[in-house]
Amino acid sequence: MTQDETVTLIQEAIGYAIDGDADRAATALETLGQNGTNADMFGVCCAIATAGRHALTLLYGERAPGEDGIWAMAEATPGALTADPPQAFALRFLVAYSNGDTDTCSALFGAALSSGDEQYPASVCALLSVVADLVRLALAEKRAGRLPG
Repeated sequence: MTQDETVTLIQEAIGYAIDGDADRAATALETLGQNGTNADMFGVCCAIATAGRHALTLLYGERAPGEDGIWAMAEATPGALTADPPQAFALRFLVAYSNGDTDTCSALFGAALSSGDEQYPASVCALLSVVADLVRLALAEKRAGRLPG
């Protein structure tokens, strides 16, 4: 698979996910996974997280709302992330990526990769889903006139 084909599939996966077409988004991710290496899939996760970082920036501005300007997350329900490892991966990866913490991103990806044949793809799909939700929220806020530009 060429780099251009990879980029196109990543863009399609994100677009399908934003449009709510989970089947087509999953098919695009599956194609990427079947035709790429683990390093390629780490790059796919980073590309997806880039879209998430952009949505966060649209929603909250350049400076993260967390203490010292870092992105953070809080569990609304204690233990929710422990009960859903793919969701935990998605949120933690997005936060780490948004903070420029590539070491943590790499460690999270490695843990997801070694977690098993079902949990690894579920983790990548969860990242795509979280990012799509953020993009949809940012678009809705922009359409409603609550965001600049």
